[in-house]
Amino acid sequence: MTRFKLGTLSIHLLLVLMALTTMFPFYWMITTALKPSDAIFQVPPELYPSSVTWEYFPRVFELMPMALAYWNSAKITILVTVGTLFTSSLAAYAFAKVRFKGSAIWFSVFLATLMIPGQVTLIPLYILFGKFNWIDTHLPLIVPAVMINAYGVFMLKQFMSGIPNAYLESARIDGCNHFRVYWQIMIPLCKPAIVTLGLFTFIGNWNNFFGPLIFLNSESKFTVPLIIASFRGIYTVDWGLLMAASTVAIVPIIAMYALTQKYYIQGITLSGIKG
Repeated sequence: MTRFKLGTLSIHLLLVLMALTTMFPFYWMITTALKPSDAIFQVPPELYPSSVTWEYFPRVFELMPMALAYWNSAKITILVTVGTLFTSSLAAYAFAKVRFKGSAIWFSVFLATLMIPGQVTLIPLYILFGKFNWIDTHLPLIVPAVMINAYGVFMLKQFMSGIPNAYLESARIDGCNHFRVYWQIMIPLCKPAIVTLGLFTFIGNWNNFFGPLIFLNSESKFTVPLIIASFRGIYTVDWGLLMAASTVAIVPIIAMYALTQKYYIQGITLSGIKG
């Protein structure tokens, strides 16, 4: 019994140490944003700022169009998240519960797209979007992400496969068509997995730097990661300003995770269960 308690205590201490190690960069970022410029590179460094200044946070919105970048990122992220949840859940329902010829083959082909690096399709997509006159618009960041998300389809399909077919059969006996079964039965039952996928999609698109860097040229269309990158000078970096901008940028992610934490844990736990 004593060995068991010691083992459990050791595991918890290790987990606490790992959690503190993970959180320390965020703590350092926030405290750096609150330090005066002459205290940022002080030796030895201050773990807690002796004097707190808020001067960098107003400057974030004064020097760069941070508010507009926030709006651009929010618009792209919300549209992609909502669209991805709808298209991925529809495809997942078809693969998990609808019998059609070649479904296993099509699903394998669909998953095979996960093995294609994004760099391979970058030039063809850029040429294609150029012909559509989509360059320097937000459409290249929204449309492809909504149309196909192989990981999202796989994740939701695994969750839906664990739902007993008796629910669907009872609904069909009552006269429900496929879309009504999908919308009124599958979606409520898949809430944990859907929320988890939504969280992943939200974070991935909010932090997306590579796509906007390639397809956007006008500063008025920049997203938050591009604006933060513009805070870095050629020869010098205003670290207080950069840390303040980074702190402002992570607020929506923290808020989203706090709101969806319960469903996120359920989705991670149950998405691999099959019926």
